[in-house]
Amino acid sequence: MVRGRAKSILLGCTSAAVLLATTAAANAGAFALREQSAYGQGSSFAGIAAGGALSSMYWNPATMTQFYGKTIEQVANGILPHSSHTTTTATGSSATFGTPGSHGIDALVPAGYSSWQINDRFWVGMSVNAPFGLGVHFPQVNAASSGGSGNSAKVESYNFAPTVAYKINDMISVAVGLQAQYMKASYDIYLGAAPSIGSLNGAGWGFGWTAGVTLTPLPKTTIGIGYRSYIDQKLNGTLLTNTTPASTPGSVNLTLPLPDMITVGLRQGIGDRFTLLAGIEWSNWSRIGRVPVWQGNGAAATVGGAALAFPFNYRDGWYYSLGGEYKLDPAWTVRAGIAFERTPIADDVRTTRIPDNDRMWYSVGATYKPAHIKGLALDIGYSFIDVKSASVCMGTASGCPANPWSGASTYIGSVKSYVNIISVGVRYQWDHEMKVTKQAYLK
Repeated sequence: MVRGRAKSILLGCTSAAVLLATTAAANAGAFALREQSAYGQGSSFAGIAAGGALSSMYWNPATMTQFYGKTIEQVANGILPHSSHTTTTATGSSATFGTPGSHGIDALVPAGYSSWQINDRFWVGMSVNAPFGLGVHFPQVNAASSGGSGNSAKVESYNFAPTVAYKINDMISVAVGLQAQYMKASYDIYLGAAPSIGSLNGAGWGFGWTAGVTLTPLPKTTIGIGYRSYIDQKLNGTLLTNTTPASTPGSVNLTLPLPDMITVGLRQGIGDRFTLLAGIEWSNWSRIGRVPVWQGNGAAATVGGAALAFPFNYRDGWYYSLGGEYKLDPAWTVRAGIAFERTPIADDVRTTRIPDNDRMWYSVGATYKPAHIKGLALDIGYSFIDVKSASVCMGTASGCPANPWSGASTYIGSVKSYVNIISVGVRYQWDHEMKVTKQAYLK
C-alpha cells in the first residue's frame, strides 16, 4: 500500500509538471535556459550541483540522496527580457528604418521534480524541464537588411528525465538517468525587398543521459559533479517560401546538435549558520556548427537556389558563480550570489535574432519553512542579468566581420540587453526525518 501511494504521488507530481510545461513559451539568449530552480536562483546557482534543494538534481542527479522519504518540488520562473536595438546602417528595404526597441518576449518557465527513497541505498526520481527555449521578434521593417537573421523565432523544449541514485556510503553517492526531449521550433525569414516572408517549422524527439556524483569528505563539505549529455535533436517539419523561385517548399528535416554540460558545485559550511557556495559550469556549444536543412528525399533544401543552412558556429560557454546562504532562524534562510557567464556567441556570428553577449548575474533569495507544517519549504529567488552591450555587423559593408549569417544587404547596429527573473518554488517532503535501518534494508 505504501508503494502504491508513493507511486501515485510521483506520477501526480510529474503530470502536474507536464501540464505546466505545455503552457510555456521559453525565452533565453543563446537559447539555453538555466532557470530550473527557485532555490538556486537566489544564489546565482552557486553550488547548485552540490545540492540544497531537490531541483539540484537537474544539474546533478546524485543530490537526490540528500532527501529522505518522498519529496516533490514545483518551480515557476518568470523571465522578463529587454533588448534595445539601435540601428546605424541598414540597406535592402524600401521601408524606413528606425529603432525597433525591445525584441524579447516575456515567458513563464516551469519545472517539476519528484523523488522516492526505496530503502537506505536506492532512490528513484523524475524531473520535467524546459532546458532550451527562445522567443524573439525583430520587426519586419528592419528584417531585410539583417538578412536571414530578421523577423521572429520561437523554440520550445520539454525534457523528461527518469533517474536512479545509489548511496554507496555516507561519503559517496552516484546516479544515472535518461533524457527524452521533445522540441518544436519555428523560424521566419525575410526573402526579398517586397514584403515576402518564408517560414521553417518543425518538431521531434531527441535522447540522451545524465549522471552525477556527490562527495562529502567532511561533515560540512559537499562537492557535486554533474553531467548532462549532448542530444542530437531531430526536427521534422515544413518549409514555406511563398513564390520565391528556385526554392524547395515542402517536407524538410534537420539535426540540431545540442551541447553536453558539466557542472561542479561546492557547499562549505562555516560555523553553525553560514554556508559558502561556489560553482563552475562548462557547456559544449562548439559542437553546434553549421546545421543544414534537408528535403525528405535527402537532397539539400534550397531558398532562391541557395542551400538552406543555419551557420551557428558557436564557441563553448562558461559560467562561474559564488554565493552564500545564512540561516537566520529555524524558519528563515537567506542567500545571495553573483556570477559571470561567457556567451557562446562570438562577435563574428552575432545576429539581430540572438544578440547575446557576456553577462553578469546578481541574485538574492530566501527559503521559508513554517514550523506548523513539517516538511514544507517555500523558495523565492530574484536575479538581475546585466548583458554587456553588443554590436551587430552583418553584410558587405567595410568593417563588418565575415559573419556567416550575412546576406547581400547590410545591417550595422548595437544592442543593450538586460533580464529580470523572478522564481518561486514549493517543496514538500514526506517522512523527512526517516532513517531506514540496516535491518530494514537487508529485508
